Amino acid sequence: MKGIVLHGGKGSRLRPLTHTGPKQLIPIANKPISQYVLEDLKEAGVEDVTIVLGDIAPERVMDFYGDGSQFGMKISYVQQGEPKGIAHAVSLCRNSIGEERFVVYLGDNLIKGGIKAFANEFCSLNFDAMVLLCRVKNPEAFGVAELDKNGRLVRLIEKPKKPPSNYALAGIYFLTAMVFDVIKDLKPSWRGELEITEAIQALVDGGYNVEARVVSGWWKDTGTPEDILEANRLVLEDLETNIAGIVEEGASIQGKLVVGKNTRVSRGSVVRGPAIIGENCDIGSDIYIGPYTSIGNNVVIRSGEVENSIIMSDCLIDCKKRIVDSILGAGSRIVSIENSLPKGHRFLLGERSSISI
Repeated sequence: MKGIVLHGGKGSRLRPLTHTGPKQLIPIANKPISQYVLEDLKEAGVEDVTIVLGDIAPERVMDFYGDGSQFGMKISYVQQGEPKGIAHAVSLCRNSIGEERFVVYLGDNLIKGGIKAFANEFCSLNFDAMVLLCRVKNPEAFGVAELDKNGRLVRLIEKPKKPPSNYALAGIYFLTAMVFDVIKDLKPSWRGELEITEAIQALVDGGYNVEARVVSGWWKDTGTPEDILEANRLVLEDLETNIAGIVEEGASIQGKLVVGKNTRVSRGSVVRGPAIIGENCDIGSDIYIGPYTSIGNNVVIRSGEVENSIIMSDCLIDCKKRIVDSILGAGSRIVSIENSLPKGHRFLLGERSSISI
């Protein structure tokens, strides 16, 4: 079985983080979201993957994943550019898929437990298609499935105003090559996109064997800053302690923690896990790092407190403030101006930024 990973979309709800790179490269516990997707595919035996690129810094995706050899995979790329729908993205992969079975995996989705069992079932029972579902509190924000009393898939609806159930499509679709012919006959939806829900609905209406399975663990569609932080918390819950750096005597380490190579946690600091600190970081004296915090590589924290936040690589924090529920893009700086005159808060914010002080 082959794989398609969708790496496009505007990521407008994650601006300004997505002004300079695709949302799928935002790190969760110091690893890009789409890397979890690729690792999940490999675990399921899928090693030949096509990544569909969007128009936001596609070169960064290709630079990071390359030909896939460093991940034990074969990765090729196709360019979608402007988002025209999942079904359109799938259609671009016709040549790379051939006649094999394949799985489409949205590159900004995470599920606990992975897809291995679902992939095995799809291949062994020769289904024509299979979708994964997850119960959600706000189904109107997603593609929604309607099931009959026997749990069989009846209907798929994209973001309905009146959802027929609370079963959201989890962004993972197992398909066969017959779907390419179906996509050829699709017309753009009211959103101007070719909808994968309409393609699968056509298979259902045509009497093909289309199955639905419910994800038993958690599932996260990481479309907003709140989603990103929650996904970070969920992943960190399963962290295993690994201290590769230096924790000085007098520093307090509590709970599950990862500390990367050449990182120093100085005496007097308190780090409460679950948390992860990358390589080549300098955590100064009397620093507090609270639970559910991910700190990337080459980060310097000279003063301050951080909790339930994602601090990407090459950041500097030097302020006697408490930073919570925050995401700092790579290379960001938060420094004190207490000794500067005139005193005041200085900001350089991207579009759709939000700040609370």
